[in-house]
Amino acid sequence: MTMPSRTDYTRHARLVDHMAGTLGIDLDEQMMRGKVTASQIDDAVLSCTGCTQPCACDAWLSAQTETAPEAPGYCRNVALFDALRDT
Repeated sequence: MTMPSRTDYTRHARLVDHMAGTLGIDLDEQMMRGKVTASQIDDAVLSCTGCTQPCACDAWLSAQTETAPEAPGYCRNVALFDALRDT
């Protein structure tokens, strides 16, 4: 597996953070509470870089006007986001 470029990684880090926020999850707060580690967030971003639908994700995120009940089914980080929402 090749490492994503800095630009690609940055784009997906933004997508992960935006998705978390749209789902009502503050990743910084969750990290301070010990619910998620920086390594787990890094893994989520790396997983996101393998997604084939980042443009659909951007569009979905842009269309949300309030906290979304769940991430789209194609999101590679659904399990992480669900676990953080349940804490």
